[in-house]
Amino acid sequence: MRKLIMGIVEFREKMLPQYAKQFSKLALAQTPDALFITCSDSRVVPDLLASTHPGDLFTMRNVGNLIPPATAEGASTGDLSEASAIEYAVLVLKVANIVVCGHSECGAMKAVHTRNAKLKAPNLDRWLYHANNAAFRLEHEGPLDDRLKPHDQLSQLNVLVQLEHLMTYPIVHQQVTAGALVLSGWWFDIATGDMYAYERTSRSFEVIDRAMAERMIARLASRAR
Repeated sequence: MRKLIMGIVEFREKMLPQYAKQFSKLALAQTPDALFITCSDSRVVPDLLASTHPGDLFTMRNVGNLIPPATAEGASTGDLSEASAIEYAVLVLKVANIVVCGHSECGAMKAVHTRNAKLKAPNLDRWLYHANNAAFRLEHEGPLDDRLKPHDQLSQLNVLVQLEHLMTYPIVHQQVTAGALVLSGWWFDIATGDMYAYERTSRSFEVIDRAMAERMIARLASRAR
C-alpha cells in the first residue's frame, strides 16, 4: 500500500504537469477508440502494453476476462456490470473496436482447468462457469497451440469463446454486421512481454510485431472505407 500511495505523490509531482492540459480536455468528454476487455490480473497493464494515454481506452477488467452471454432480448445472463460497460461503450461512446485480451498463467484458467473444488469460493465458482465452453472445446477439439501449457491453451480458446459471447448482445451484433464495430482477440504472454492477435486464416494467435501491426491496420482501414 505504501508503494501505491507514494506512486500517487510521484505522479502528482512529476507526471501531472505533462498531462494537465489533456486532463482539462478529458474532463469535458471522452472519445476512446476501443473497449478493452481483459483480466484483473495485476501483471496485465493495458496502458503500459499498448503505450496508450488517458482517454484512449475504455477498459473493463474482471477475473478471467469473461463476458456472460446475453439473451435474445439483450439481457445479461450474468453480472450486469459487464453488460452495462458493453452498452455504454457501444451506444454512448460509440467505440469502433472491442478487444478481448487473455493472458498466460491466468489463475482463473488454472481454476477452470483443474476444477479445484477445495477452494471455498462459491461466487468465483459461479463466475468461472462462463469459461466452461472454452474448457469443453479444449477437451473435445484440442488446443490452438499444443506447445503451450494446458491452462494457457485454455486461455487462448477462452478469448474466442468470449468474443462469441459478445456477439450474443444485439447491439454488438448489429454494429458488427453494419461494419461499424470490429471485434478482436488478443493474448498476452507474461514471460516474454509479447502480445498476440488471433488470425482467422491461420486459426492461431500471431505475435503483434511491426509487420503484423501494419497488416492489422490495413485491414481496419479497408473496412472503414
